[in-house]
Formats: sequence, structure tokens, C-alpha cells
Amino acid sequence: MPCWYYEKKELRNTPSVQDGIDYDTECRYRKEGARFIIDTGTKMDLGYNTMATGVVYFHRFYMFHSFKTFPRYVTACCCLLLAGKVEETPKKCKDIIRTAKTLLTEEKFMTFGEDPKEEVMTIERILLQTIKFDLQVEHPYGYLLKYAKCLKGDKNKLQKMVQMAWTFVNDSLCTTLSLQWEPEIIAVALMYLAGKLSKFEVLDWNGRQPKHLRWWDMFVEDVTMDLLEDICHQVLDLYSQANNTKPPDSPPVIPSNEQNRERIAPPPVVDSASNTPNVTPGKATKIEVPAVAANGCTTTDTTDSIKPVVEQPPTHFPTYPTNFAPANTTYPPVFPPANVSVPPPPVNTINHIVPTMHHISSTAPIRPAPPGPNAAPPQPPPFQPYPYPTNASYFAPNALVPPATTQRTYYPPQP
Repeated sequence: MPCWYYEKKELRNTPSVQDGIDYDTECRYRKEGARFIIDTGTKMDLGYNTMATGVVYFHRFYMFHSFKTFPRYVTACCCLLLAGKVEETPKKCKDIIRTAKTLLTEEKFMTFGEDPKEEVMTIERILLQTIKFDLQVEHPYGYLLKYAKCLKGDKNKLQKMVQMAWTFVNDSLCTTLSLQWEPEIIAVALMYLAGKLSKFEVLDWNGRQPKHLRWWDMFVEDVTMDLLEDICHQVLDLYSQANNTKPPDSPPVIPSNEQNRERIAPPPVVDSASNTPNVTPGKATKIEVPAVAANGCTTTDTTDSIKPVVEQPPTHFPTYPTNFAPANTTYPPVFPPANVSVPPPPVNTINHIVPTMHHISSTAPIRPAPPGPNAAPPQPPPFQPYPYPTNASYFAPNALVPPATTQRTYYPPQP
């Protein structure tokens, strides 16, 4: 099986970097693709193992291909499709594409081409050849639970630490940690980080031996503090990057011109209450506003805005008259009606057709009289034998008569 772990200098010399994409931009593309896989899988009720497997496929694929050659969102859908098959939670390709269309903007979905399904199925074959059909992937989730069961301490603090470490494992999928270290080491490092942040100090654990200086020495050997801190810093860098402003969009970038710089978003259309009586005023809606970035390219950021409410008189509802009765007025009971005659309901003649009587013109009674006590029981009609032809032949003339079959025996002959 191929080795899927790389040095940091190899991660800075990927095909995307060789194709002119700087390292920071490639890391952002990997983060966006991984986040897109997680969001799509979550919306389709896929398990965490399926989504994590798809993200690992995604990272491995771009160690051999460039982001300029294969759009990251198409590849992400392909990785999720293959991961669903491997983890036995398959989803149809058209359902994945339909979900992706709801999460992406129209400009990003244009990378799927005219036939998105054919595009995804084509890249799936390339993906299988790229990862060399090495489909089984291990994740830190199982090791995280295994190691946590061996720790001793306050149950509430331990549960809080495990939950925080689980979150760190989810976020680590947006980095290249799965291309650097084994899942056992990642689980230990993120449990160490969660323990520091939740102030849970491990003093004792099950299976402790004198040679074990720290709790993780029982599971992995030769893990230094520098290694753990390096993994922790790579995860913490994600949260520091989240506070920064959004960088420009991915290639292909629309060339800047004066028309894009001077493009102004049209004001939202306000529906009045007179022509839309069923619309709730002041309802928050998603409005796509094409903003203009610093480089002159249009970005498709979704902004939340509230439609302004225009106060207009309700012209389609008449006003109450001045002599209208007040609310506390009592009225005499009118139900049930005392002197109102209700006509019978109309009868549908189609459903009440009288059947035709066939014995009206005859003198015989319609229903025969029952037999008396001394009457003889009715006799059935005499049986008329069917006259079989005496000279009938069911075989063609001069046909060979089939040989007589011997009697079949179901038991072996007795001696």
C-alpha cells in the first residue's frame, strides 16, 4: 500500500504550487473544500466517518493534481460520493449535486459544467486511480474514545475534555494533519490540547506502568512535546484565520475592468401590502448582492437583510361603519330555528333508478308460492351424457405410437 504521509517541504511543493498557486491560497482551497464536504454531508444526514473519509480523499487527491485543473467543489462532491460507497452509506450522485447547488452560489456551481453528473462521475474514476484504490481510511475518532476510557478523574471534566477534543478532530480535517501524522498521534495531541484548555489534568490511568511517564506513552511511543505542540498550533491557527477578512475568490478569476468597478447593486424590490396580502412584513430573507472586491472582481457573499416595511392604508379592506354594534352587545339566540320550514334535500334521480320489472305483463306471480309440507322435494334435471365420438383419433395418421413407459420405482430393488 502507498504511504500517505508527507514531510512539510513536500506539502509546500504540491502540483498546485508548481502551477502558480501560492501555499496560503492552496491551504484556503483545502479548507473550503473540506468544509464544503462536511456541510454537504451534514445536510444529507451522513455519518462523521463518511464525511471524514471524503475529506481525506480530497487531501490525497490534490497531492497529485492542481486546483487549477480540477475545481475543488466538483472534486469534493466526487470524494463524498465515493466515501458514501466505502462507508456503506451511499447517496445518489444527483442528490449530492442537488444539495451542493443549494450550498453554492451560482458562479461557483458553474464549475460543474453543463452536465454536472457526468463531470462528477468522470472525476470519480480519476480519483480511484489517484488514490490507487486504497479506500480504507482510519480516523482519530475511535482512538479518542479508546484513550479516554483509560483515563481516571472527574467524570464531568473528562466528558467535557472528550467533547472538546472531538470538536478539534472535526476542525483538524480542514488542515493537512491527515497527510502528516497517523490518527493515533492526532488523537493524543488533540486530547492534550483539550485537557489544557478545559483544565483537566490526568494524574492516573488504567494500565499504568513504571516506565510510562505520561498517559499517552501507553499507546504511542517516542511522542515528544514539540510534536504535540506543533499539531496543536496547526489546529489553533484555524481559529485565528477565521477572524480575518475573507480573501478573494478562487481561480478562474474574472479579469477586472472599469465596468466591474462601477457596478452598483440594484436596490431590493419592495412588495407593498396591497398586492401581496399574504406576505408577513419585516420577514428576514436572503438577498444575493453582488459586491465588488478590491481587485475589481465580483464576489458572491450572501448578506442578511430585512425588507423595509412601507406603511400604506389597507385599501382592500372596507372600514367599519360608525353605527356598528360594540363588542359587548348581546344577541338573541337564533339556533335552532323555530318557525323556519326546511325543504327536503333534492334527490338525484341518477342514483335512484328503479330496475325494470319483467313479470308485469304475465299473470304468473312474481314470487312463486312456497311448497307445501307434503310436496315432494325438487328433483335435479336428468344427467345428459356427453356423446364422445367413437372414431376420434388424437394422433396424426401414420404417426409413431410412443413406447409404453415402464412403471417408475422409487425404491431400490430388494435383494
